[in-house]
Amino acid sequence: MTTTSPAHSGVPDLWHHYGRTRADTNRTVPGAFHWAWAQDGGPETEVLGDVTGLVVADLGAGAARHAAHLVAHHSPARVDAIDASPAQHAMACDLYGHLVPRLRTVRADATAHLEAHPDEYDVLYSVFGSLDFADPRQLLPAAARALRPGGLLAASTLGHYLGGAPAEPDVQHADVPARTPDGAPATMRRWVLQETVWTKLLDEAGFTKISVDRLPPTVPSARAADTLLVRAYRQP
Repeated sequence: MTTTSPAHSGVPDLWHHYGRTRADTNRTVPGAFHWAWAQDGGPETEVLGDVTGLVVADLGAGAARHAAHLVAHHSPARVDAIDASPAQHAMACDLYGHLVPRLRTVRADATAHLEAHPDEYDVLYSVFGSLDFADPRQLLPAAARALRPGGLLAASTLGHYLGGAPAEPDVQHADVPARTPDGAPATMRRWVLQETVWTKLLDEAGFTKISVDRLPPTVPSARAADTLLVRAYRQP
């Protein structure tokens, strides 16, 4: 089952090129689920707990590789792979349509989708997805409302800017490079925030038992980055 959102018609798809080469060469369901920026180690699905029989959503799912892993290996009742990009949604449908109905690809803005589905999810997660690219002052309260009481939000996000500049000490986005489908240069907003800022935002949104762990890269490189692994629960 897929869901589309007409609100995105006419808007350049700045994620059109992302992951396209990999989708052409690797159509498998991943055998592992990584939170770290380099996707090469660290904690895996134990961060989410036992998702057997639960309703889960991936916020900013891209090609839905993490969602496909959960469906294939961990027996949730359903995983909604939510992404606003037409190209990413189409890739997810093409790669993992065989996992329907337990994997449901949803083309929608994550905040708007969560607002429209209160008390629906047991677990929400984001792997460098919507938590990075949606205004957290809107996304996090919507996530709290979409979770059932006691439900978990888990996310990985950048611990600092790529290249080493420190994360923001306030709720401030940066404009990062992107490309339109025809290759023209563009920018998109990305939120790279300090641990204390995420903690404050989550608390204000109605979350409790908030934790933020820093995962350093396993192999230093020019594009290496620390990962912040964020976990919080909707108040019971």
